[in-house]
Amino acid sequence: MLPNRLSPGDEIRVIAPSTSMAVIKGKQVELATQRLNQLGFTVTFGKNVDDHDEFFTTSIEQRIEDLHDAFRDPNVKGILTALGGYHANQLLNYIDYDLIKANPKVFCGYSDITALSAAIYHKTGLITYSGPFFSTFGVKYGIDYTLQSFLEAVTNDAPYEVNPSPAWSDDKWYSQVLIIV
Repeated sequence: MLPNRLSPGDEIRVIAPSTSMAVIKGKQVELATQRLNQLGFTVTFGKNVDDHDEFFTTSIEQRIEDLHDAFRDPNVKGILTALGGYHANQLLNYIDYDLIKANPKVFCGYSDITALSAAIYHKTGLITYSGPFFSTFGVKYGIDYTLQSFLEAVTNDAPYEVNPSPAWSDDKWYSQVLIIV
């Protein structure tokens, strides 16, 4: 099952099914929101994305609430995860897969989020996207290839070719995005 493609004006909901968005610096949140708005999308946030405990996550119930609310809300057309981490697997037994199957949407993330993507695909047949986090859109430099690839994947109905990026970096990009605690 392929989700509907995103179009200008569509709402993208940001959720934090693993690590809380509270670890992302305010300027990066502003830049990520601005970039997605410039691409024509409206960005909203799950109710619990900024809450956190000593492990910089929230309860299973709070994370499931945001996941289910994003799939349930008919205004939401795409879902971006804030970041990865190491808590997403805790949600697998609590996901309402029937809800997701009845409301297919673009769902995008990677790293720890792969557990959710694989489970969603296995239980519903919904194709998900291994792609940028919301926080990725807040990286200051070197984002052009990622932006273009994201747009090709989620807005294009025609087949497209994935070409290697002409540039790459092994800098500590994450130090610009996360507050190291």
